Amino acid sequence: MGKAYVSAFFRKYTMIMALILIVLFFSITTEGKILFPQNINNLISQNAYVFVLATGMLLCILTGGNIDLSVGSVVCFTGAVGAMVMDKDVNFPAAVLTMLVIGILIGMWQGFWIAYVKVPPFIATLAGMYAFRGLSNVVLQGMTVSVKSETFVRVFGGGADCYVPDFLGNGEGINMTCMVAGCIAVIVLIAVQLKNRINNRSRGYETASLGSTIVKLALVSAAILWVTYKLASYKGIPTVLIWILLVLLIYGYLTTKTRIGRYLYAVGGNEKATGLSGINTKRIYFLAYVNMGLLAALAGVLTIARLTAAQPTFGQGFEMDAIGACFIGGASAYGGIGTVPGVVVGAMLMGVINQGMSIMVIDLNYQKVVKGLVLLAAVVFDVLSKREKK
Repeated sequence: MGKAYVSAFFRKYTMIMALILIVLFFSITTEGKILFPQNINNLISQNAYVFVLATGMLLCILTGGNIDLSVGSVVCFTGAVGAMVMDKDVNFPAAVLTMLVIGILIGMWQGFWIAYVKVPPFIATLAGMYAFRGLSNVVLQGMTVSVKSETFVRVFGGGADCYVPDFLGNGEGINMTCMVAGCIAVIVLIAVQLKNRINNRSRGYETASLGSTIVKLALVSAAILWVTYKLASYKGIPTVLIWILLVLLIYGYLTTKTRIGRYLYAVGGNEKATGLSGINTKRIYFLAYVNMGLLAALAGVLTIARLTAAQPTFGQGFEMDAIGACFIGGASAYGGIGTVPGVVVGAMLMGVINQGMSIMVIDLNYQKVVKGLVLLAAVVFDVLSKREKK
């Protein structure tokens, strides 16, 4: 029993321990620079697209290990359209709505071929990757288009002034609004987790021991408060963090508390049995890719806001970062397994590796080698874990 418990513990928390070790490694090798408040802020801002895209990619992977190779090109295309629309003096809410609608339509287009015509997702989205990259060049005519709307940039997290104002402080020293928000987040987290534990026990579900629950909540709360303090020591809450949290909270709820979430896991676990139970599996596939198109468009919004421009080269490699974050965060290459918190861990691990190696001025080519090896290690771990269970 003890050996089985230890084995299960390491399977569940391996990537979290890996994240901690990697942070400690780069803290030593960069002489603590990676933990500077400004670098913590940059880690969030520079990897916003990873959090958003990986959340959508998780839903595709849950359906059976399927992926979407087109998301980087869709980010570029929707960003190009948005920048061009705003360049014509259209107000930014209309431009953002246009980008999101285009993302949904792209998701519907690809979802139709995948779900109803049974084109393999790899092929359908590979075609989309080429097509929307080409359309991005057509829309931008090979040029860079600047984003002129300052309000758009502030709202979606680009530039130096894109932070939530310090309503509770005087704007100097520690940002009190940020600190209070972090404390409230910890209180809400503890209340929700304890409520879920009480409900699960009342229904007769298996729950973790009270001691392990308290330890887990203490560690997570400490991590939240530490990050909050770091942000408060710089400029406070970046507006892009609000969009990231909004996506994570919505999809965390969707995957764990809703019927569609249970269907996604069911399709990935056993598609044939799920279909025989009366669930429309084609619709589940379709919705997963429509959702991916929507989140790719949102990532396009955040990308052009941060870089205050649209270029034909934007989004290259974004799909690999999103896929890597999912698998590193514990999603199964076979589908049916994966969580939004796992995606957060995977995205953070990828971001820390990128930033740590950048601070150390490691050649970009070697950075790609390291990221590839980390991704391979995560998938190998998943395969070996399943073999051990069998």
